[in-house]
Amino acid sequence: MATKQQKNQMRLAFPAEGRGEALKAAGGGNEVVRAGYGTESPASPECLMEEVCQRDNLVRALKRVKANQGSPGIDGMRVSELTDYLKEHWPRILEQLLQGAYQPQPVKRVKIPKPGGGERPLGIPTVLDRFLQQAVMQVLQGSWDRTFSAHSYGFRPGRSAHQAVAQAQAYIAQGYGYVVDIDLEKFFDRVNHDILMGLVAKRVKDKRVLKLLRAFLNAGVMENGLVSLATEGTPQGGPLSPLLSNLMLDGLDRELERRGHRFVRYADDCNIYVRSVRAGERVMASLSRFLEKKLKLKVNQGKSAVARPGKRKFLGFSFTSGSEPKRRIAPQALERFKLRVRELTRTGRH
Repeated sequence: MATKQQKNQMRLAFPAEGRGEALKAAGGGNEVVRAGYGTESPASPECLMEEVCQRDNLVRALKRVKANQGSPGIDGMRVSELTDYLKEHWPRILEQLLQGAYQPQPVKRVKIPKPGGGERPLGIPTVLDRFLQQAVMQVLQGSWDRTFSAHSYGFRPGRSAHQAVAQAQAYIAQGYGYVVDIDLEKFFDRVNHDILMGLVAKRVKDKRVLKLLRAFLNAGVMENGLVSLATEGTPQGGPLSPLLSNLMLDGLDRELERRGHRFVRYADDCNIYVRSVRAGERVMASLSRFLEKKLKLKVNQGKSAVARPGKRKFLGFSFTSGSEPKRRIAPQALERFKLRVRELTRTGRH
């Protein structure tokens, strides 16, 4: 629990009366975010929440939320209203965060059309919850990302889908002419909360942050005025979902590395490159067992396959075989991939 002195050190008041130190403009124009006192980086791992509530971290999070814009959540608050809301309510919110008592609101359920027909349900967190998720994500990503596998390319600083595609192409050129294309069935909707939080707890010692992350996972969904509690899945549309998904699948990366496989993963898209169909079938069977037993994730056997790279699509591309494989753009698959990225990172735009 933070002392009174710690609270005074980190208070971000956004005062309406002009008290506090003027920072820099957040979002352009004449709007200035005002704060009380910032904090130094905490020395103790039990003080991670204080790091989340550092002035500079919060200003950076506010800028990111404003840049992303997006639709209101269930409370109707728009991004343009967030700064004024924080000026009035930040002391109360800060108190709740420091006491481990903050409770996120349910996400707003919306449905958007899928490229191939039908609709996909999505969730839009409130603007305030997006801001707080962003602040938490920035701190966690700073320490977690450097521990992730070099074979993981999705939603990581300095890494991209183009790099993932280039690495896949390189494996094919080295003679790994078959791909084990694993499709995880509704991965983001089926993430086991207990397994995920167990992985988080190995890295986070501040119980308030653990409680807040669990609260975001369990916030639930509001549709037609009714709230359904969330018992599994990650909070899509919020900044935390991609980071938590990478943590969940880091165990898969480490298992593949332990076995010495050539593979590329971008979020839940994972391709393993092997030299024969027989080798690929063995990999498919053993990894399906590993995923179901260790991570409680199910492989969609109907969409997964062992095949030549030209017969499968990876991040919107297919490849020819041989020592000089060529990329081929698959327009529909590429559009589906781009839409999926937008869903995971900027749901509030819908």
